Order: sequence, then structure tokens, then C-alpha cells
Amino acid sequence: MVEVRDSPSSGSASDSSSAPLRQTALRLEYVTVGWNAIEGLAAIAAGLAASSVALVAFGLDSSVEVFASLVVVWELRGLDRGREWRALRLIGVGYLVVAAYIGWDATSAIVGGKHSAASPIGMLLLAATVLVMGGLGVAKLGVGGRLGSPTVRADGRFSLIDGSLALAVLVGLALSAVFGWWWADPVLALVVALVALREGIQAWRDPA
Repeated sequence: MVEVRDSPSSGSASDSSSAPLRQTALRLEYVTVGWNAIEGLAAIAAGLAASSVALVAFGLDSSVEVFASLVVVWELRGLDRGREWRALRLIGVGYLVVAAYIGWDATSAIVGGKHSAASPIGMLLLAATVLVMGGLGVAKLGVGGRLGSPTVRADGRFSLIDGSLALAVLVGLALSAVFGWWWADPVLALVVALVALREGIQAWRDPA
């Protein structure tokens, strides 16, 4: 982690200049929590209705994104470098949990030959998630960079992973529905799991 040290005379000025950025970061996290809470429940419901393991798994994954965003809110309100270090570790755990679950679920689907059912509602939800989480991820990376917060940047990457997962599941469901390629969904999910694993290790190591 890059630690920014201000002199006593510049401390108050630095806090004042970073306050608007912190408020922006908090608003982004609140939007993320709200979206993922609603989207997660909707994805689980759509997945159960269509007997789609991929959609249910994606809905469960969204709960980890809610957790990660709440960790960032905790860090932003704490204004404590020690808390920021712990927050990065917790986000790293979130990445690893997502990677492990997706990897296990996708492998089980491939070995068991499970087919994903078509779900128009689920596919529309996934398409919206790609746009929303992609936008939130880019915004968090920008604000986190200007704020000098590794935690906000890490959560920005987490949002991009969530959007990538939505895209992978969407493409997999589309290929399965159009061409009957039932294996496309779990294979693409494994790729996302590897990316999440890499990000989890990076966040655990407390990158700058």
C-alpha cells in the first residue's frame, strides 16, 4: 500500500480537499450495495424459476460484492490506515470466496453435464448488470486513484469482475439457447474464477 504522509501544517488542507472525493466514493458504494442487493435477489429468483445453476450462482456472487462495498464504506468512514489495511484483506477474502465458489460450481456443471435453461428475464438482468457494474467499476477506479485509496481501487476491480461475470453468464446462456452449447456457461465462468483468484491474491498482498 502506498502511504501518503502529510505534514501537520498541510493535514487539514489535505482532509478538506479529499472530502468531496470521499463523498463521491461513498455514493458509488451506496449505489453498488443497492443495485447488488436487488439484482442478487432477482437473479436467484430467475435462476430458480429457470432451473439455471449459473443464474443462481451469479445471484449468490452479488452478495459478496455487497459485502465488499460495505467494507469500503467502513474504511471511508473510519479514516484510519490500519482499517484500510484490514479492509483490503477482507476484500481479498471476498475475491477468493467468489473464485472458489464459481470454480467449484462450474467444474461440477461440466462434470455432471448440467444444462442451463433459457431465461429471458435473467438475460435482460445480466445485460443491465454488465452496464451498471462496468460503469461503477470505472468510476471507482478513477475516484480511488485521485483519492489515493487502494481499497476503493480494489473494489472498483471487484465491480469490473462482477460485470465480467455477468457478461460470461449472459454469453453462456445465449450460446446454450441458440446453439445448444451447454458447456459454454461453465467454461466462461472458470475464466472469470481465475481472474477473481488473481485479484484476491493481489488484494490480500495489500497492493499500492
